[in-house]
Amino acid sequence: MKNIAIYILGIVLFSNVTFAQLKPVKYSDGAQVLNGFQIQPMKKSPQKPGILILPAWKGIDKHAKTTAETLAKLGYYAFVADIYGAGNYPKDNAEAGQKAGFYKTNYKEYQKRISIALQQLIKSGANTNNIVIMGYCFGGTGALEAARAHLNVKGVVSFHGGLGKDASRPAEPIAVKVLVCHGADDPYESKEEITAFQQEMRDTKADWQMIYYANAVHAFTDPDAGNDNSKGAAYNEKANKRSFEHFKVFLNEVLKK
Repeated sequence: MKNIAIYILGIVLFSNVTFAQLKPVKYSDGAQVLNGFQIQPMKKSPQKPGILILPAWKGIDKHAKTTAETLAKLGYYAFVADIYGAGNYPKDNAEAGQKAGFYKTNYKEYQKRISIALQQLIKSGANTNNIVIMGYCFGGTGALEAARAHLNVKGVVSFHGGLGKDASRPAEPIAVKVLVCHGADDPYESKEEITAFQQEMRDTKADWQMIYYANAVHAFTDPDAGNDNSKGAAYNEKANKRSFEHFKVFLNEVLKK
């Protein structure tokens, strides 16, 4: 009996590990090969809620992968999107700024890559009508672009993301719920951009929230960002924990479990 119990325990532990593992997914945008990651929830539900994760400006990183694993433990299907594609990954900050800048300017290309990744999340098992898109930094900008593109999601979440958009772009109604988690001392978002974003939310009749975190600068959720606020980007443990709790409250509100 003891051996049987140990055997059953081993099967359970192995199953949990299996469900918690990220799996690489090769997909494409035309001729461009894209390399994302998917993970299924440890405990599945009939509603199959899904979350699409948009990485920061250097592409898929440890932070994005860790978030996917955490969300799987909470019962969500998750997919980490590859925006740049094979052969186009930035080697340094200068290249990252250039490549991210391209997609911010050519926002329809960004929206297209997000939409393609969204389909991969659905293929992995997520319910097409029960999805949230979230992102960090450049990915936070992408989450807002998903809302502006009217993608079929329940909500979008931006963590220390860029808020601005070209003033010449029309402000169309935004049907999805919007959560913005913002560092109160983020030097990369001007007061003018913040004001313009908030006015956009009002003009589009969006159901939106914007939460500020004290003593937090850009990249406050990323443990690899260092701890020197004077550099403009730094990890803030308290802001990271608080923002993730706000994120979970948002998910519980907009997604069916």
